[in-house]
Amino acid sequence: MQEPIPGDGGASPISSFGPYGRVLLNTSKAAAIAGGLVFVALVAMSIVSIVGRKLFSTPVPGDVELLQVCSAFAASAFFAYCHLNGGDVKVDFFTHNMAASKIHFLDAIGSLLVGLFGALIAWRATAGALSIKEAGETTMILGWPLWIGQILMVPGFVLLALAGLYMASWHWRARRGLA
Repeated sequence: MQEPIPGDGGASPISSFGPYGRVLLNTSKAAAIAGGLVFVALVAMSIVSIVGRKLFSTPVPGDVELLQVCSAFAASAFFAYCHLNGGDVKVDFFTHNMAASKIHFLDAIGSLLVGLFGALIAWRATAGALSIKEAGETTMILGWPLWIGQILMVPGFVLLALAGLYMASWHWRARRGLA
């Protein structure tokens, strides 16, 4: 699924990251681990809630609300790490026979778009969270402010924006043999 670019010796981009790239990678890795731990906790909570509902008629109060609020954060925490590792989906049917410099050029454009997308989503998620906070909306059962779940997604999308811009720069330099 993830074959090396012809002519680049199969080197992982991570091995040629500079200090900024390594900090970004480590921060993204920590965010992904945090997201994974949240998902594990959500699975455990869901199991407890299902078993409690079926055996004792006492589910975890607000289990669906917790699942919705927490999974939004957890999912957004993975995007940057996946992009830095080249783990996002790429369709290379038309590009697999191209020169490495052309592939890096296309990957630079794609990463730039990912960075812009991450920035756009972070901006709009922030605006939405502030609007929800202003309206005072809360979850129905637990009474949690809804804006908290939305604002927790923002750091993940900011990391995605930074990862996209960093990888665009990396591919641009790699295109010229400087990475």
